[in-house]
Amino acid sequence: MSLIQSLQSRMKEEWEPLGILADTVMVSARILTTEEAIGRQNDNEFPLQKGKEKMMEACFRESKGQAFTDHFANFEGTLGEIVSMELTDNFRRALFIAACNAVQHYLKKTSHTIHCRNEDISRCAGKLAAYIREQYGSPKITQIGYQPKMIAALSGLFPLRVIDLDKDNIGQTRHGVLIEGPESTREAIACADLILATGSTVVNDSLANFIIEGMPTIFYGTSIAAAADILGLNRFCPESS
Repeated sequence: MSLIQSLQSRMKEEWEPLGILADTVMVSARILTTEEAIGRQNDNEFPLQKGKEKMMEACFRESKGQAFTDHFANFEGTLGEIVSMELTDNFRRALFIAACNAVQHYLKKTSHTIHCRNEDISRCAGKLAAYIREQYGSPKITQIGYQPKMIAALSGLFPLRVIDLDKDNIGQTRHGVLIEGPESTREAIACADLILATGSTVVNDSLANFIIEGMPTIFYGTSIAAAADILGLNRFCPESS
């Protein structure tokens, strides 16, 4: 059983006694436009801006939760359906994760489930650099996932390697850093003191690859909000709401 399947089983066990699985309350997920998700950005580097990913937003009562995914569609149904469906692809996993974030926010067990926008994204990257310096000194960092503002903020301060899945990025030098493909992941992690990983790893079911004994990992973003709280993972997302 994968981590996300275990998480799904755990949510079903926790939510069932609350009576919300059988409620007629519906959970809906819609695809956000780029501007809705991250606001206006001066560059055009984010996967959302290229159409490679979309942000799905789940609404449960008055609470919202989000998840990035490259496999997206709209959905409306009950929580019971979501915790019972087979998480066989990125769409279903994103649907579950967005819903999980929304419900856990409603239950006041998770916060910061809505992505920051506009200048807050650059502010987050600056805070991340300061946080790493304060907590870890001058570590060699391997970043999993292409987040341009973070790369720009970190590359001049720390030895940095970046791994990404997007073929348009692989082999390109961005902000002074060569973007490497997934085949370099194991070697890049072996050379690192710290992993900085996108929370989208919970959606593509690679999360377990970046939870390594003896290796500190910082997960960033809103996708992993509830999962990080439940699994006790270190998440950095100070500008989200």
